[in-house]
Amino acid sequence: MGNYSIDEFIRQTKQDERENDYFELETPRILEVNLKDLVWAKAGSMISYTGQIKFEREKILEHGLGKMFKKAFTGEGTSLMKAQGNGRLYLADQGKKITIFDLNNESITVNGNDLLAFEPTIEWDIQLMRKVAGMVSGGLFNVTLKGKGRVAITSHYEPLTLLVRPGEPVITDPNATVAWSGHLTPEFKTDISFRTFIGRGSGESIQMEFSGEGFVIVQPFEEVYNTQSPST
Repeated sequence: MGNYSIDEFIRQTKQDERENDYFELETPRILEVNLKDLVWAKAGSMISYTGQIKFEREKILEHGLGKMFKKAFTGEGTSLMKAQGNGRLYLADQGKKITIFDLNNESITVNGNDLLAFEPTIEWDIQLMRKVAGMVSGGLFNVTLKGKGRVAITSHYEPLTLLVRPGEPVITDPNATVAWSGHLTPEFKTDISFRTFIGRGSGESIQMEFSGEGFVIVQPFEEVYNTQSPST
């Protein structure tokens, strides 16, 4: 760790008050939201704020009956909170690296555990991974976001984007897969020979196969997800 006087440390790490975009990367792992209305964020991701901001956990019927049933079915661990007001809001998630996308009538699908925040102008829906239920320990749902506005996602360390081309499918580990083009639909496959070779449980041999044209974002880390909702 560097050796600083207090003044030097403050100069090098203080917030940059000149920036005023809606979503700003204050550091690679801290998202600043310059809030003038509201934002949806991962519950528990607030680390600090200034101004007058009110926080509410997502209500059961906040986004309609259909999404409520999907969330109950998945037992997913990513509840949302609504931050509303006027001020600067700082979000982070376990020190993970943050990437901001500015969607322009585009769509992206994100592993539910890696979704940090999005503007209220963004439409979203939960996609269930029925085919893989019971085959891996968690990470059984994804969130598809589309429209115009900003979306912030997280990854462990530096993400890598793999291009999917016709006739050239991309195969990934579900626990290392962060996001992909919204129009792609992954198929799940079991590599029996690989499982037999390494002599491990079936969870090690489940793979996601992306075909068509688009992209897949992976991280150099296999994240095991908790399928139970966190306590409030």
